[in-house]
Amino acid sequence: MSRITTRFSTRNVLLSSLFALAFLVVNTRAIAQHETKHEHSTGAEHIKAEVEHLDSTIVEEAEHIGEAAIGHHETKEEKFNTSEVIMEHIADGHDWHLWGHTSIHLPVILYTDKGIEMFSSGKFNHGHDAYIGTHHTYKLEHDKVKVLIADGQIDEAASASVLDFSITKNVASMMVSMVFLCLIFFSVASSYKKRGIGAPKGLQSWLEPIIIFVRDEIARPNLGEKYAKFMPYLLTVFFFIWMNNVLGLVPFFPGGANVTGNIAVTLVLALATFIITILNGTKTYWSHVFTPHVPLWLYPLMIPVEIIGLFTKPFALMIRLFANITAGHILVLSLVCLIFIFKSMAVATVSVPFVVFISVIEMLVAFIQAFIFTILSALYIGMALEKPSEDAHH
Repeated sequence: MSRITTRFSTRNVLLSSLFALAFLVVNTRAIAQHETKHEHSTGAEHIKAEVEHLDSTIVEEAEHIGEAAIGHHETKEEKFNTSEVIMEHIADGHDWHLWGHTSIHLPVILYTDKGIEMFSSGKFNHGHDAYIGTHHTYKLEHDKVKVLIADGQIDEAASASVLDFSITKNVASMMVSMVFLCLIFFSVASSYKKRGIGAPKGLQSWLEPIIIFVRDEIARPNLGEKYAKFMPYLLTVFFFIWMNNVLGLVPFFPGGANVTGNIAVTLVLALATFIITILNGTKTYWSHVFTPHVPLWLYPLMIPVEIIGLFTKPFALMIRLFANITAGHILVLSLVCLIFIFKSMAVATVSVPFVVFISVIEMLVAFIQAFIFTILSALYIGMALEKPSEDAHH
């Protein structure tokens, strides 16, 4: 406070001196008309020099204060925003970042009230520019396509009516993973056609134990004699989740997309299990829901509980996969961000080994989460295939 007070006092003195000297200049010029020309010139030049000196001092002080304020403002702007960086990496996007300022611009496909619009996401310039389309003017707002009106403001009503069918980063990553899976399994299938059933070689020796594991440890114990009917679905779900989990841990193209950490993806996977369960439900299964083996006076309580249980099972599938994969990504990114938060290489010597350690654990988690989703799906489907037992009938 003393320094601030001193600074303000100094400024006041300087300003007062400036006004006083300016007043003296005016008076001196008036008086100098009655004095000699030499005395007039000398006095005026001296006062003018003093005024210019004080004026330059005040200007330098103002410039110093302005530079300090600008420097403080720039420091605040350049502060590292951890949450923004993490959310940017785990969220979906209309561009697929490669390196530096290089990205793959993905197609934007919009269905509006006036028709279909298709263009490249590069038109948005990473969200900095608006694009004037055939029907509307569009701009990215938090990576969501919004419709703009004439004054550049967002038209919420028009934006709500726009259906976004764009090929986003997560969609493109799913396509890449499906291409990989098709190449792998078509190659293995052609090998079996050529060599027949025998000692596996190449990719066969890697995939065959996993397929047998899914069949003997997941399908048969939970589905019984009808396991073969559901093996294609269980294998598809298992390898699809595992492949996307692994690709999500790769920090460069074609990895880096958080597919199974997107709740929309896990919702569709859980919905597929739910539909298969409902369609294959036996009479015994539905009797447990609508006519449970309890006294009649408990029906008003038990029937709603059983109906709610039909939906809590797929909900648990959806949340479990989404939460575990997202938490892993956030943990790895948080450890990396510590380097930029503390701006110290000493922190990197601790942070980087932890990142490597957690990444290795996440490789194991990628397999475990695929296994858990598949075995729970088999369990729920197996419950729907339940047959009446003698004890229950009795």
